[in-house]
Amino acid sequence: MNGLTVFALTGIGLLVIGVWALVLRAHLIRKVLALNVMGSGAFLLLVGAGAGAAPDPVPQAMVITGIVVTVSATALALALVLRIDAATGKPTLPEDRDRDLMDEDWQ
Repeated sequence: MNGLTVFALTGIGLLVIGVWALVLRAHLIRKVLALNVMGSGAFLLLVGAGAGAAPDPVPQAMVITGIVVTVSATALALALVLRIDAATGKPTLPEDRDRDLMDEDWQ
């Protein structure tokens, strides 16, 4: 198993874990973390695609730009979660409170 396969399998695994947590968790901070895990998986896939005999700088530049965008989007999402928590008293959306599949023991 070469390095490209390890990057691809790890990236796909992180994407699957992120989608799983995004769908099953109602807590908004956990959803933000799931989006960050999915982003990390996508970055690993891009780095793996850019590696090879002659490294391609375009995927590397895309990953660096994506990291900057991810940090900014995470800060915005966490600020919105704080506003929702201050307004409603719970860090969940009203439609997610009824279909909460995994967070009963955490609240």
